[in-house]
Amino acid sequence: MTQTLSPPPSSAPAPEAAKSRRIVIVLAFAGITAAVMQTLVVPLLGDLPTLLDTSASNASWVVTATLLAGAVATPVSGRLGDLYGKRRIMLICASVLIVGSVLCATAGGVVMMVAGRALQGVGMGLIPLGISAMRDLIPAEKLGTSIALMSASMGVGGALGLPLAATVAEHTDWQVLFWGSTGLAVVVAALIFFLIPATPVSAQGRFDPIGAIGLGIGLICLLLGVSKGADWGWDSGRTLGCLVASMVVLLAWGAFELRTADPLVDLRVTSRPVVLLTNLASLVIGFAMYSQSLIIPQLLQLPSATGYGLGQSMVEMGLWMLPGGFVMMLVSPIGARISHLRGPRITLALGALVMALGYGAALAGMGSTWGLMGSVCVITAGVGLAYGAMPALIMGSVPLSETASANSFNTLMRSVGTTVSAAVVGVVLSQMTTDFGGFPLPSENGFRTGLAIGAAMALVAAVVALTIPARASRAAEESIEHEVASPPGANAH
Repeated sequence: MTQTLSPPPSSAPAPEAAKSRRIVIVLAFAGITAAVMQTLVVPLLGDLPTLLDTSASNASWVVTATLLAGAVATPVSGRLGDLYGKRRIMLICASVLIVGSVLCATAGGVVMMVAGRALQGVGMGLIPLGISAMRDLIPAEKLGTSIALMSASMGVGGALGLPLAATVAEHTDWQVLFWGSTGLAVVVAALIFFLIPATPVSAQGRFDPIGAIGLGIGLICLLLGVSKGADWGWDSGRTLGCLVASMVVLLAWGAFELRTADPLVDLRVTSRPVVLLTNLASLVIGFAMYSQSLIIPQLLQLPSATGYGLGQSMVEMGLWMLPGGFVMMLVSPIGARISHLRGPRITLALGALVMALGYGAALAGMGSTWGLMGSVCVITAGVGLAYGAMPALIMGSVPLSETASANSFNTLMRSVGTTVSAAVVGVVLSQMTTDFGGFPLPSENGFRTGLAIGAAMALVAAVVALTIPARASRAAEESIEHEVASPPGANAH
């Protein structure tokens, strides 16, 4: 019998390694694209009432709609990914992102623009789905670094989106922004279709539409009350009504989820100490992360005649903020290494402490563009460490069949944290003002108070991270490595 010669063993890993790199690059690009959509309209905010022939309060829904749609779509897309395949749901998210971008590009009024921005918000589901897909597709030894890079894509996308959008808005017609986002979304969909393999479906059961509707209503009421409280008045009937309704609906939703056989979110799993504390830390980290992105851009752009503003244009401000996104991505592999050696609990706590240090640097360097850029880089380095550790803790503590759902819920907690941060910082800056040529502007003390709050929240996140059981944190890291070494349906390594 003729014996077929096999290639030397040493040559086998090369194609597999190239395939893994390709998957990580595609998924990270998808995450960056989804995150870019969040800052896409920031340079247009002042002009939107004129461009859309509407009031300033109506124009603000262009931002709010994306936030609300992303918050609702994230847990829903996660559960659908577990039930029907993560690649399939990522393609659906990318397709919805394309439709939303086209609607925005052709919008003749505020209604179509808000609808398009809501559809763009659905694209945020790409990030937790991509992180979860890596558990099925990436070799164990590369998984920690890959997850960290994917998590960092949110920071990179946000950092890239602002200066790019400002430059385009300053030199071309505003619709070009959305035609550009359409092109990016088309590229993402094509890359996922051609380069991302189908992932195994390990979850059983049915989708929970009642749970999805209940969670959606509860989240919309909560985020509306928090995000619009400053505009409506914190003691207004609309604000209080939204907040009370959110508590009632979410309590009823939780009771329903505990009784149903196939819940949208398995609350028994989320109540495990590692998952519960990681989600709590994610909420606080989201608050701390977002505070600097609200405060430092304003400091950079306020007139230098105020004595503390630095007089930068929108484009210049975006360029000063830009290095922070790249620092976040550069630091993420270091975080993966720390997680491998010491456990993701330590990485999460360290990231929070680094963020607190960055806020301290911002307080010391408020009067300098270079000082603020340096502090942004320190803060985003901490975010990169923390964001890479959170999915590792979650995925090592939940069944394989609930990976996408649990990651999406964790991403949702970060979104709630950013929304609360916007409300709290907004109240601080609106209450602590100074008169500048007859116009009230946030005072220097207001900015310092906001930065101090960001530092305090980062320290709280570090304390929460350190309360995660050390043995469980280490077990989470080992669980991922063990499961991914031979995941169901994945290629052998």
